[in-house]
Amino acid sequence: MTDRELIGRIARSAGGKAGYKQLVRELGLGGGRERRLLLEQLARITVRGELVKLDRELWGVPRAAAGAGGSGSGGIGSGRCDNLAAGRLDLHRDGYGFVRPNRDQGSGIQEDIFIPPDEINGAMQGDQVLVDVAPPRNDGRRMGRIARVLTRRNATVVGTFRYSKAERAQGNLVIPFDERMTQPIVIPFGAEIPKGEESETPHRVLGNEARVTETYDDLDGLIVDVEITSWPTPTKPAVGRVTEVLGSPDDFGVDVEMMIRKHQLPRVFPENVLAEARSVARLDLEEVARRRDFRGLPIVTIDGETARDFDDAVLVRELKNGGYELQVHIADVAEYVREGSDLDLEARLRGTSVYFPDRAIPMLPQELSTDICSLRPEEDRLVLSCVMQLDAKGNIESYEIAEGVICSAARMTYTKVHMILTGDEEMRAQYPELTENFELMHRVAMLMNKRRSERGSIDFDLPEPVIQFDEQGQMRGVTKAERTWANRLIEEFMLAANECVATWLEDLGVPSLYRIHERPEPRRVVEFEEQAASFGYSLGLGALPVKKIQTRGDRREAERSGRKARTHEVAEEIAVTPRMYQKLAGRIEGKPEERILSFLMLRSLKQAKYSEANVGHFALAAPSYTHFTSPIRRYPDLIVHRITKALLRRDVSGKGEIATGRLDSPWTHVNEGLPGGIVLAHPSRKNKGAARVGHPSGDSLLKPVIAEDELAQIGDETSQTERRAAEAERELVEWKKVRYMQDRVGEEFAALVLNPAKFGLFVELTDLFVEGLVPIDSLRDDRYTWREHTHEIVGDRWGRVFRAGDRVQVILDKILAQERKLQFSIVEEGIPLTGAKPRKISAATKTRKGPKKKNKDGTPRVAPAKPKLKKPKHTKRKGKRR
Repeated sequence: MTDRELIGRIARSAGGKAGYKQLVRELGLGGGRERRLLLEQLARITVRGELVKLDRELWGVPRAAAGAGGSGSGGIGSGRCDNLAAGRLDLHRDGYGFVRPNRDQGSGIQEDIFIPPDEINGAMQGDQVLVDVAPPRNDGRRMGRIARVLTRRNATVVGTFRYSKAERAQGNLVIPFDERMTQPIVIPFGAEIPKGEESETPHRVLGNEARVTETYDDLDGLIVDVEITSWPTPTKPAVGRVTEVLGSPDDFGVDVEMMIRKHQLPRVFPENVLAEARSVARLDLEEVARRRDFRGLPIVTIDGETARDFDDAVLVRELKNGGYELQVHIADVAEYVREGSDLDLEARLRGTSVYFPDRAIPMLPQELSTDICSLRPEEDRLVLSCVMQLDAKGNIESYEIAEGVICSAARMTYTKVHMILTGDEEMRAQYPELTENFELMHRVAMLMNKRRSERGSIDFDLPEPVIQFDEQGQMRGVTKAERTWANRLIEEFMLAANECVATWLEDLGVPSLYRIHERPEPRRVVEFEEQAASFGYSLGLGALPVKKIQTRGDRREAERSGRKARTHEVAEEIAVTPRMYQKLAGRIEGKPEERILSFLMLRSLKQAKYSEANVGHFALAAPSYTHFTSPIRRYPDLIVHRITKALLRRDVSGKGEIATGRLDSPWTHVNEGLPGGIVLAHPSRKNKGAARVGHPSGDSLLKPVIAEDELAQIGDETSQTERRAAEAERELVEWKKVRYMQDRVGEEFAALVLNPAKFGLFVELTDLFVEGLVPIDSLRDDRYTWREHTHEIVGDRWGRVFRAGDRVQVILDKILAQERKLQFSIVEEGIPLTGAKPRKISAATKTRKGPKKKNKDGTPRVAPAKPKLKKPKHTKRKGKRR
């Protein structure tokens, strides 16, 4: 039954609501698997806001739920159903929050909804909520109140245990590790210690070396996992019971366990999933014989030093016509993970593998991820292959997608390949038969990179942190990840394969899943232009089409002051292209402000996501793009594999040709059309001029493999799980940095100013890839102010200036462990005088008017002359600065 049919059945039920047992009975569901699928389907629809969970086992349509709710002015009971929106709540540590409306929920509200602290109504971070939305303000922003919690996200909460010291306390407290949860959880007396086997914490991802089996007499300060037994209300805090004691924050591996539980990452494979993995993890020789045989070719895998799963292998060959053949072979995971199986359901739930600095939570059990699906050297493995033909300049002319079998010749690492490419004689002697092939790969990758750069593809080379560990697994430092041509050649080959597969699927017109990156919002582009202008840069947009608005607050202020109301200019459609970003990235390369401007550019862009609708990939300047090359660790890749295999087995040709200019950027300029004489050509479902090859005869062969609405759901789910994993990975690295620095308070470090801001200087330590803040009020030698128009912090008296790129000496003053932040102060001797230097005091210096004061030795006291400060042109302040 499709989601639409299920929603219709519930809508037709009495009162527009139906219970779980009622649905099981009406649908005639049998075993546990069918019932589990129903619950998962109901949960997915509820997350999208198309159903409301009214009780533990009762669902209803939102309009029916609204009518059945409580009362209150402008609330659910007021009948204003059109102003209801469902979405995810993101709280701020100051108490307020924003609800991000779900996609295609039917309310018509797309922008974030601000929720004041007194309108949270007991909702917690990440909950799916129903919001009563007020009419939009003049500036377009919306405010609302949470009317009902639809789905609770935090069944458990990880935090620090504290014994209550109050005389009339109703229990002890757990302070949530997530700073956005501002209220502690009450642990009733007697519910502090987990009972039975739970105290042994059997489900850790770290293994026996971190397993806790001891009984704790004193829990104060320890990290615990709490099950919520009573949800919070506007007047009462949440109540829970301790289910697991993780240990002290300093214990080995506890930080990883904290992140897993905080972000609700699935960490335990059910036994039925493991049993299925063991049963399918074998090589079918009949299937091997059926496939295209690539064995005997010098195909290799190239991965990181610590990688355990190898899902891609490559080969480049030079052709007689001067062109090249690029082979990209990807592990055929879809051959083992069949649609609707227990393995498939678990993989969809996880969405992606999660990689921590020293551990990983895989999407698939090890029987698949590191064994039968991993392209191990000298072992036969099933693959999906994309074989591309390139001309002498690196342009892709044609491709073929096929089911194949390979036997990897070697397991190479980025380090080894880099050493070979840089002429290391010892490493070249170790792989004499492969050295020439790696040099050919390097040459082809450089050509492909050049072609991609010519079309405007943006390449932000932002450094990533690498945590270093000693033999005992303890952290010993942080460095920047090195990105060499060994890494980049694999990136180029994977990008090419992803584009070819996306182009093939789009040309066939079969519903599929795409990796899309939408055009940036005009507001974000304008904000970045203003920020870049303070550094003397611009995207080169020219005159922007704008509309003028006045906010209600501006008009009220005008009425009180008697002045004219302030007018705001809001940008309309802006003809921004990837090439503009690319050119600016080239201009700032190697400059002191490169880091901050690259970060600001990245912030101005939207997040990439998965979607069934192909709108192209803005950052890559690609008309069609998908994820095909990592099915071991990403569920969307597995879906694309499943669609590809189904089409190939319907005898759909996997061959295709790339028309000249087909892969060029779809965001182009034409001097007609939109305001300012601009036309923006977007990629479409059917690209005109494309070589539409591979079509079989007969429409029946091109029926969808997976329904489009199902693909839309998968796209939404996997986009969310991807962000959840990225947030957990980033947060753990920041936590490890802070814990590593806690014993170095008071030490002095050389640092680089990354970004001066209103509240201080963001600095990065030169020898450690660690960032922190120097608060502006900690600069004691002068009174400093923030100059927004020049992006500087300037001393009023002596004219000292702090800019991005300045080298300074700092002292680590404070560790803000809960916020995972470091606070520094400037060493006085290390302050760079990038602005005006202090004036020398001479005997001729004029004294202040009035009676002359004398020093103790009788000499006249001389006051230093104030340097004249030019008033900034933009200020309207009158009178002398005090």
